[in-house]
Amino acid sequence: MKDFHKAFDRVLNMLNIGENFAFTRFSDGELFIMQNKTLVLADDHYITGDIKGRNIYTKEEHKEFYPDKHQKYRDLLIESYMYNKKNYFKGICTTTDGHVGKENFLWMLDLHGGDHENLTFSNLLINANYSRFVEELLPILKQKKIIYVVNEMANTDNLPFDLVKKFTIGNNCMIDSFDTAEKVRSYIEQNNIIDHVILNSAASLSNFITYKCYKENQGNTFLDIGSCLNPLLGLEGWKYTRGYLTSYWLNSGSHFGKQVDIWS
Repeated sequence: MKDFHKAFDRVLNMLNIGENFAFTRFSDGELFIMQNKTLVLADDHYITGDIKGRNIYTKEEHKEFYPDKHQKYRDLLIESYMYNKKNYFKGICTTTDGHVGKENFLWMLDLHGGDHENLTFSNLLINANYSRFVEELLPILKQKKIIYVVNEMANTDNLPFDLVKKFTIGNNCMIDSFDTAEKVRSYIEQNNIIDHVILNSAASLSNFITYKCYKENQGNTFLDIGSCLNPLLGLEGWKYTRGYLTSYWLNSGSHFGKQVDIWS
C-alpha cells in the first residue's frame, strides 16, 4: 500500500540529494481525456463528458478537449502514461478524489496493466502535503537551477527562487501551445542542460514536456507542480477552485488542506 506522506518524503529526498527524476500528474482532466470524454473549462461552466455544471474559471485555467477533433493529443497522453523508466513517476487519481471514485482509480490501474512502482499520487504535492511543499520543498529549489514552464499571464518576479529560463504558454495550452514541448527538449539539447529542475505549470502539456524530454535525457529533474505557485504569480483562479491553496494562503478552512489521500 502506497503512503501519501512517504511518497512525498521520497520525492523530497531525491530532490535534496540531487538524484534526477520525473514527476508527471495524470489528474482528473487527464483521466477524462484518456477516457475520450469531452472536457471544457470556460468562464462560468465546465463540461466533463455528459456532465455540465457551473463554476468560475479564469483565463489561465481554460481548456478544451473534443474527442472528434483532438485525438492526437489523447494518443500522446496515453503514450506518456504507459511509458516506464527508472525514476519516471506518474501520479494518478485515487478514490480520495470524491468526484473520481473507485471505479476510475481501478480504470487507471487497469489501463496501466496493474499497479507499478512508478505509479504514485497525482495529489502528491498538494492537500495535506502542501504545507510541506511550501515550507520544505521550496527552500530546496532556491539551491537549484530552475527552468519554468508557466502561463503567459503569470508574474514570476515574486518567486522565492531565480529562473535560468522561462517558457511562457497560452490558455488551452495542451493544444494551443503544443509546440512548447519540442522547444523545451531542443533547449535542453542545444544548451547541454544538466542537473536543472524543470518546473511545469502547464496542465496536460506538462505530461508531454516531461515525457518528450525525460525519455531522451534523464540528466534533469522534471516536476509537475500544477497550480502550487499560483498565489505567488498574481493569478486569481485558484481562489475559486483550489481548496488546498485557500486553506494555506487564506485560512479558508477547506478540508482539502488536511486531506490525506489513500491508495485505493
